[in-house]
Amino acid sequence: MSDFIALIMFPALIALIVLGFPIAFSMIVVATVFGVAQFGDAAAYQLLTKIEDTASNSILAAVPLFIFMGAMLENSGIAERLFGAIHLWTRRMPGGLGVGAVIMGTIFAAASGVVGATEAVIGMLAVPVMLKHHYDKSLISGTICASGSLGTAIPPSITVVILGPVAGVSVGSLFSGLLIPGLLMALLFLLYIVVVCALKPALAPRLKEDEQHPGWGKLLTITLSALLPTMSLILVVLGTILMGIATPTEAAACGALGSVLLALGYRNLTLSTLWNAAIRTLNITAMILLIVLGGNMFAGVFFASGGMATVQSLLLDTGLSPWLILGAILLIAFLAGFVLDMISVVLIVIPVAMPVIGLLGFDEIWFCVAFLIVMQTSYLTPPLAPSIFYLRAITPPEVTLKHMYKGVMPFIFLQLVVLALILAFPGLALWLPDAISGPSWK
Repeated sequence: MSDFIALIMFPALIALIVLGFPIAFSMIVVATVFGVAQFGDAAAYQLLTKIEDTASNSILAAVPLFIFMGAMLENSGIAERLFGAIHLWTRRMPGGLGVGAVIMGTIFAAASGVVGATEAVIGMLAVPVMLKHHYDKSLISGTICASGSLGTAIPPSITVVILGPVAGVSVGSLFSGLLIPGLLMALLFLLYIVVVCALKPALAPRLKEDEQHPGWGKLLTITLSALLPTMSLILVVLGTILMGIATPTEAAACGALGSVLLALGYRNLTLSTLWNAAIRTLNITAMILLIVLGGNMFAGVFFASGGMATVQSLLLDTGLSPWLILGAILLIAFLAGFVLDMISVVLIVIPVAMPVIGLLGFDEIWFCVAFLIVMQTSYLTPPLAPSIFYLRAITPPEVTLKHMYKGVMPFIFLQLVVLALILAFPGLALWLPDAISGPSWK
């Protein structure tokens, strides 16, 4: 099989996905068929080796631990308590409920790392309250989708845990590189909601002055009891990773234990809570790791078949400038995000892109941060935006797809603004990793 025939693996994969096959099994089937065609019986050894590599990757052990931490915070009612405390402070601001949803999204993203879980929790908590207070349905949709998407850009993102080993870069450096862009994005979301609701009050009616408001003493008590424990948990997890004290897996284990202790402290720790969190963790972890396994098999056969060398030559021999080639890679990733989940795009695009990025002289951490922002933007972009389908599952029929498509557009623009800033000013992604000397955990 020639090097160019290896490129047929991609349209074959897309064909299986369009036919309705799960992405993980599609990648495994394509890898097996093309591997046997190219290498015969030797393909079995190559594919079995990928199973062992995936099972023995210590970084991937962080995946179920981060998922369990988020599931415990959700099932034990801690997330609901946190949203209630934030709501008390923001409710009288222009678009206060939307502001609270974005703040909640930022905090829960840092405590969960799973995009779908972040959006589901925020949506279930915020959508009924926002509808009750007659918020514009497009504003509701855009706010919840954008808040949920922060699970990609705010560490510790599960996508980053997967991306680091695949790209051959430090997970700790990726976390620190994402922190400033992720917070900048959340800040732009907040500013947009406040400004647009101040200019058009009908989008988000203010709460009536006669509605009950707790005294300052009670307000501080509620805030401290809800916010401090959760923030302490996040600081322990992220702080130990960023300072190089703990590996991502060790920090995730601390986070998982900390979420159980928080539930115990709030007197919400029951066998039912533990069981539901464990089952949710098992389901999501099995799905993610099967996709990782399929991606590793697919990439292994593609590399061994000479596909990587072919792609490199196609890109580098075009005569395009390095920046245009970079733009083409990011565009391919964006388009791939329409039909594949984020982790699948990482496993398919990153092994092909990273050698090219190195040859072009771009910084690998900087490229990975830009890549993740592109993935987050694709996650929001209609018509196949996963964020919209997550929201569709938790909203009443009165919130239509038209509302959702219209609502996400301003937030997509803001994400593109952040991407442009990262590309124009690489220091936004590289200053913090350089300042803390980038932990060496791979």
